[in-house]
Amino acid sequence: MEQTAKNSFQQSQTEAILESISDGVFAVDTDWNITSFNRAAENITGTLREAALGRPCAEVFRSSMCEGECALRQTIEQGEPIINHHCYIINPDGERIPISVSTAVLRNANGGIIGGVETFRDLREVEILRKELEEKFQLGDMVSKSHAMRSVFEIAEVVADSASTVLIQGETGTGKELLARAIHSMGERSERPFIAVNCGALPDSLLESELFGYKKGAFTGATHDKPGRFALAKNGTLFLDEIGEISQALQVRLLRVLQERTYEPLGATATEISEARIIVATNRDLTAMTQAGEFRQDLYYRVNVVQIDLPPLRERLEDVPMLVDHFLLRFNRMQHKNISGISSEALAILMGHDWPGNIRELENVIERAFAVCPGKQLGIKCLPQSLSNLVNPSQAPQNIRSARKITESQTIINALKQNSYNCLAAAHELGIHKTTLYRKIKQLDIKLIK
Repeated sequence: MEQTAKNSFQQSQTEAILESISDGVFAVDTDWNITSFNRAAENITGTLREAALGRPCAEVFRSSMCEGECALRQTIEQGEPIINHHCYIINPDGERIPISVSTAVLRNANGGIIGGVETFRDLREVEILRKELEEKFQLGDMVSKSHAMRSVFEIAEVVADSASTVLIQGETGTGKELLARAIHSMGERSERPFIAVNCGALPDSLLESELFGYKKGAFTGATHDKPGRFALAKNGTLFLDEIGEISQALQVRLLRVLQERTYEPLGATATEISEARIIVATNRDLTAMTQAGEFRQDLYYRVNVVQIDLPPLRERLEDVPMLVDHFLLRFNRMQHKNISGISSEALAILMGHDWPGNIRELENVIERAFAVCPGKQLGIKCLPQSLSNLVNPSQAPQNIRSARKITESQTIINALKQNSYNCLAAAHELGIHKTTLYRKIKQLDIKLIK
């Protein structure tokens, strides 16, 4: 009698424990009929305990493993537990639910197998988070996970088919020419020429002939006609990089082209027509230059029809891992190597850097790492020592988890700034609920100060 009471107490205690945990737990006998089914199993599967008990487990779970790779069957047959095997089940509404399962053998007092037990965890929230992390915006060859880039891509897509002049502003190395090429490739001019000129790389005399061309005999050494970049662009796209570097005299000539769509090559007596779409870019503040008299106001209004501001890499650090993967693929292909990836410690240092040289600087760091890397993975020793020294040890992330925390915090701060600290608008931009945003602000200790 006493032993029976003791067994009854132990059984009720075990049931109480099973009911209190958040993971689903069920047990089967040797005929695969369900003998135990806790409350969490009900919640995850959408099947009531009364409907599950006594039924074959395959009828209740309809799992991706049921047809041939049953983890519980493998455990019972081999006597070895399985831990965190990922699969999915189908609930009564036909919804596919991702889960991870762990299995063990059930034995009687004599050690004989009487069935098996399986615990399973609902991975729906994890799957949602994974998809959020994998979410990316794409424009031509440009890919980003940053919400700061979403507005850039949206504007670029809208203006791609127009003939309006576009001004792209951004720090050195942010990808201004890449964006210009993406705008060109998406528009109706995509099959026509894309001609790029770096206005800051040539002195005025050479730049003028480079842009407008010249006729034979225009100056000493001009032994034949040479078409300029405006002529070569035809009815395609002419990209003028570093527009803020050209002189006042050349600004006047450029203004005429933009206003009248006509120009004259050096030494020419006839006017030629330009049908090219103009995209200009600069890493300087043209507004400030105009106010200081360094850039003509009338030209500023001509080039600034549609303005796109490219954010620096330090404001979209969540793009760093994706950019690193991109450069790994490229340099593996170019250098015929097989570097498998980058260590979490090295990636954490990259994500803790503020990147004054932006994407170009990151590309150079990865290329350098490729050159000195002795193994199959880029580690801390492959990074320039100067980069490690620039990262404040007290602020640098120590692992990939803390690095992601930094990027998540920066993403939320950027969204708040762009929406004047309106949490509802920021949450909408981030694609999350307002209460989720408040929870993250609290978790990340973000100060709501304008």
